[in-house]
Order: sequence, then structure tokens, then C-alpha cells
Amino acid sequence: MHIHEGFLSPEMLAAGWAVAGIGTAIGLKKTDPDKIVRVAVFSSVFFLASLINVRVGPSSTHLSLLAPLGLVLGWSVFPAVLVALLLQAVLLQFGGFLVLGANTVDMALPGLIVHLLFSKSIRRGSGFAVAMLSFAAGFLAVVLGALGTGMFLTLSDPGLRGAVGVIFVANLPPALIEGVITLLMTEFLKKTAPDILE
Repeated sequence: MHIHEGFLSPEMLAAGWAVAGIGTAIGLKKTDPDKIVRVAVFSSVFFLASLINVRVGPSSTHLSLLAPLGLVLGWSVFPAVLVALLLQAVLLQFGGFLVLGANTVDMALPGLIVHLLFSKSIRRGSGFAVAMLSFAAGFLAVVLGALGTGMFLTLSDPGLRGAVGVIFVANLPPALIEGVITLLMTEFLKKTAPDILE
């Protein structure tokens, strides 16, 4: 869901940087120094998952694993996503530097939201309920990311509404895939390393 350079208004660029800056500052403050390696590993996973992307108008669609990042990292998802997106912009010219703030918000905020909505229930639950909650978290994170992208684009230029609809539809298949991946990941972690979900 990278937004490419040249599509956002100065106001939306500034708003993206402001929210990303606040989220990253809180994330850094809340990051336990003993868990820096975990944040780095999940940042790398996000970087790799989103390497294969398909351009859709002013944006693109790709796997992102936003829900697993959010469920494991909480507020630390902001610095993790920011660093990964910065490296993608520098090394691969994905997104861009001006839109880095907005792209960070588009991807980190959904991860944080699913953390706040689902992490306790997934951690404490078991069986079918956890499977369904995990799938819902994965699906919802991608949908929220697509909605965030749409919001930034339409607030910048109402003429992009048609492209936003296409972007949303294009992100539905990845949302289903990420729901399944999140389900499998949480089932695996609950059996082998439940402390990672703490």
C-alpha cells in the first residue's frame, strides 16, 4: 500500500509526518531494550514481505504482515515500519521520502489498532476462537491500510476517488491471505513461544 510521490497534498504530507513522528516517538519510548532484536527481526520480515508489489494507480498492493507485526510489537510497530520503509525508499525506490510519513501511518497504525483490539483475546484464548480472531486481525489490518491510503489520496485530490476504489478491491485478496498467515502464525507462537505474544 505504498503511496507514490506526487499524489499527496502538502497538508496530507505534513499530517502523515506528524502522526508518524508521534507514533514513532511513543513506540521508541515503549520499546523494551531487551526486545530490540525482536523489533529488528519483525521489521526485516515486513521489509521482505512487501518486496513483491503490484502497482495500482497512485499506490501498490503487496503482502505486509501488518497484523503479526502489530500483535507482537504493539507501539513498536511504528519504528519497525518506519525503518523498513526508509530502507525500501533508499535501496529500491519504493514509495519515496516525502510520502514516508504517510506510508508509515498507513501501515503501522493498522498494526497498532489490531494489537489494541485483538492481542489480549488472542493471548488468553484458545482453539477456534483464537483462530477466528487471528484471521480477523490479519484481514482487518490490510483493509484499514487500504482505507488509510484512500483517505490520504482523496483528501489530497477528490478526483482520485475512482482510483481509491480500485486500490481497495485490489487489497482484498492480500487481506484474505494475510488473515490466513496471521492465523497460522498465532497458532504456531501459542504452541511454541507464547511469550512472544506478551
